Amino acid sequence: MIVRILGDGRYEVPEADLPAVEQLDADLLDAIERNDEGAFTGALADLVGEVRHSGTRLGHEDVGPSEMVVPHEGSSLAEVVALLAEEA
Repeated sequence: MIVRILGDGRYEVPEADLPAVEQLDADLLDAIERNDEGAFTGALADLVGEVRHSGTRLGHEDVGPSEMVVPHEGSSLAEVVALLAEEA
């Protein structure tokens, strides 16, 4: 799966590591739904860390589509909520 971390780049995450990434993404979405800034900050750091750890960074010349997009590290809950509202 190709995962884009906004402001950072794209990573190819092996299929074997997808369950961990998907669980962390679910944790992030749960924190957003509960409007829990503390849980959001921790879940985002965990998700970004897992993508960077398990994934292989792709070069800037690779501009194909991404199956998952993750907010940049340091994003606030309010920024992400506003970004999601723009997409709706």
